[in-house]
Amino acid sequence: MDGEAIIEIRGLRKVFRDFWRRVTVEAVRGLDLTVKAGEVYGFLGPNGSGKSTTIKMILGLLRPSGGTIRVLNEPPESVKAKSRIGYLPELSHLHPFLTPRETLMYYADLFGMPRAEAKRRTEELLEMVDLTSAADRAVGRFSKGMARRVGVAQALINAPELLILDEPTSGLDPIGTREVKDLVRMLAKGGVTVLMTSHLLGDVEDVCDRVAILDHGALQAEGKISDLLRKPDVIRFWIESRGLDDAAVGALRTGLERDAQRPVKQDFPSKSLEAFFLEVVAKEGRLREFNLAPFLNERRQPQEGV
Repeated sequence: MDGEAIIEIRGLRKVFRDFWRRVTVEAVRGLDLTVKAGEVYGFLGPNGSGKSTTIKMILGLLRPSGGTIRVLNEPPESVKAKSRIGYLPELSHLHPFLTPRETLMYYADLFGMPRAEAKRRTEELLEMVDLTSAADRAVGRFSKGMARRVGVAQALINAPELLILDEPTSGLDPIGTREVKDLVRMLAKGGVTVLMTSHLLGDVEDVCDRVAILDHGALQAEGKISDLLRKPDVIRFWIESRGLDDAAVGALRTGLERDAQRPVKQDFPSKSLEAFFLEVVAKEGRLREFNLAPFLNERRQPQEGV
């Protein structure tokens, strides 16, 4: 895939040791990985596969035992690189006595954002995640889904170039899940690079351009989803027809089997349960469209000297 490398990992290793410096586990083993600008990259694997350890090294929270990492063409411990990254952890530890508006203003202040810009961006993000009506309620009273929305907004407060999402749809209902997936697609179209982990593989399949699958700290598979899931020895043809009675369908199938000299499968097209559910609730006006134009047009540039 063409484009600038936003994350470039070569030969990455992480070994954890006990008090006596004895190796307890090799969490990451010789990992090579490249995430390109503007793509949505799925980072998958079972529990204990090394995903979280790798993400912590990308964020500069852990030091590698070997290999190299470059993030936004900087080492991961670089403050300049960190100022251009947004991160949503699997569990968002929000201060329970702060409101969503206060939470976002607090994080904007940590990034050194001018107050007028912080207020503008806070209101944009509250609208984006549908929390304007609850902006002045303490987050400690929120449901898990509402708290997740605050976490998503917090991860976007600095208009990041790289967004790292760890289980972004955790705790969300089908409507919230759909909205987060729409948001990820739109951010990627706007030039934001997204690295996401999820155990909900259907969500990954819906939004990711490429995926990597880790197990026991090593890369087991990587590539475009369409390439990885393709069955190279099977070709499928579709003939979609409406208004045929049973006799006409039987005659068509018999003719196809005679010409192909092999059985022909017949079924009825269907939609996913998620698609059906969203169609039902859409009739009540529950689905929203995001307006990301202000957010993407006002992408904050890193401060001089950061």
